[in-house]
Amino acid sequence: MNQNTNVVTEQLTAAGRAIEHDSFAIIDAEAGPHRYAEDQWPVVRRMIHANADFEFNGLTDFHPAAVEAGLAAILKGGTPIVADVEMICVGLSATRLKHFGITTHQFISDADVIAQAQAEDTTRAVQAMRKAHRQGLLDGAIVGIGNAPTALIEVVRLIKEEGARPALVIGMPVGFVSAAESKDLMAEVADVPWIVIRGRKGGSTLVVAAIHALLGIAEARQRNAA
Repeated sequence: MNQNTNVVTEQLTAAGRAIEHDSFAIIDAEAGPHRYAEDQWPVVRRMIHANADFEFNGLTDFHPAAVEAGLAAILKGGTPIVADVEMICVGLSATRLKHFGITTHQFISDADVIAQAQAEDTTRAVQAMRKAHRQGLLDGAIVGIGNAPTALIEVVRLIKEEGARPALVIGMPVGFVSAAESKDLMAEVADVPWIVIRGRKGGSTLVVAAIHALLGIAEARQRNAA
């Protein structure tokens, strides 16, 4: 195996790795010059790879500390990932998460979350983020939001009003109601690093792609430090 190949965070067969690497090479060639830093581009490239949409080259914005914060959270081990929907948790590679001791959490369908949302006339996504905060899961976590703009808006509120301090927020909710606005709100936060997609585009697949990219970079750092 090539010494530059990640064992855990890449395709398990030589044929699979060849296809993935060829895909990345095509994306690099077709994207051409871009404004992203060396550590940011692998994240954007994997997002493009996830759905063949080159608009993410430009729509994706990073807090200056985002990548390093995400890598530090991954490499320390045991970091929780808090997601707005189960799709993100299911989409992440169990093998890759296990390598770093990462756990995933989502509460969108919990009975108490549903009941509280009905009682307060809010969304389940809002109550799910509040539950995560009550359980102490947000502080130091990687928060991934790909579906619910109200979840991202609530995370911003929890940061500003209740002192929540995630290690990194990956805010990529897709939609037409408050989606673009929620990401603009997140991008105004200075104290907590973030990665966002501007505008209406996004989705759980993009959150998964961004996290997988960070896991790959983290493994490469582990290998080079060994």
